[in-house]
Amino acid sequence: MSARMVEPAPATQPADPDKLNAFLGRMVGDLGAIATGALVLLGDRLGLYRAMRSGEPITPDDLAQRTGTHERYVREWLSAQAAAGYVDCDDTAGTFNLNPEQAAVFADDDSPASMAGAFEVLSSLWLDEPKVADAFRHGRGLGWHEHSPCLFRGTERFFRPGYNANLVSSWLPALDGVVAKLERGATVADVGCGHGASTIVMARAFPQSQFVGFDYHAPSVEAATQAARNAGVTNVRFEVAHAKNFAGRYDLVAFFDCLHDMGDPVGAAAHVRESLNPDGTWMIVEPNATDSLRGNLNPVGRVYYAASTMVCTPCSLAQEVGLALGAQAGEARLRQVVTEGGFGRCRRAAETPFNIVLEARR
Repeated sequence: MSARMVEPAPATQPADPDKLNAFLGRMVGDLGAIATGALVLLGDRLGLYRAMRSGEPITPDDLAQRTGTHERYVREWLSAQAAAGYVDCDDTAGTFNLNPEQAAVFADDDSPASMAGAFEVLSSLWLDEPKVADAFRHGRGLGWHEHSPCLFRGTERFFRPGYNANLVSSWLPALDGVVAKLERGATVADVGCGHGASTIVMARAFPQSQFVGFDYHAPSVEAATQAARNAGVTNVRFEVAHAKNFAGRYDLVAFFDCLHDMGDPVGAAAHVRESLNPDGTWMIVEPNATDSLRGNLNPVGRVYYAASTMVCTPCSLAQEVGLALGAQAGEARLRQVVTEGGFGRCRRAAETPFNIVLEARR
């Protein structure tokens, strides 16, 4: 059996010393961020941030006693957090504290700035890297359900603050006539609902309306059902179903950050159209991206492209058609999907730095 011929790599050009040093400096910063991410997960899981939420200075020993942890570990963790700028410190007094901005990011899940869930999402990228590497080699997809559970938990925690801050106050009011319908009593489907954060936010705000959350991932449906029960929301239920076969007729169908994950988003769009009442609305919330690669080369695009490489694109390729829009599909490509699905009208209704909200009608 003959060995496969491998073309030799071309000779590299000498590196410019100044550019190399600058790039290495950036690498040190990136490595620090990656390493600190594991410590964020640790502090979140052990309740260290929450125990510092008041902002009062605290010693490592006091924090250890509050959280049932060991002082020497806590002291090292606090020092690393101070080096990252994630906590403040008084080296003379030997105390540490969370300032209000740090507390909003790390210690308050209901804060619009909460980021603890994002670190849990990113941990799944490392855990599932071998599975994605195998998908790279063979061209197979990797289904959402095949990822580590921290992805499901982290996604809910990461997106929920944005839904709390924007969904009822700005996104729904930006849709033509939808809030009035919801206040009178409408039927709503939340497709790809995950753990149900978006569904519960809407159901709590509009008690006269009925909400159904659909997701193909049965454990997520179970988690959403329990979350609704814990929230005391009774005008909502959750069912296992795919985007192309969920049942019912609706005044509003919502897709939150999931259309680009679907193998056949055009088929999903066509099913939404069939499921809407004649004057119904399809609300599509997607990552905020431009239509060109150059326009997405920024900090937000960096995060979304990484997540898309490890989660969104493999998820789509694991399904029928496997269109693989990617998390940075851009508005023009999304509009094309909506149009090919049979909708005559589509407009950008609202946006945030992280999301765009499209409104589609017949």
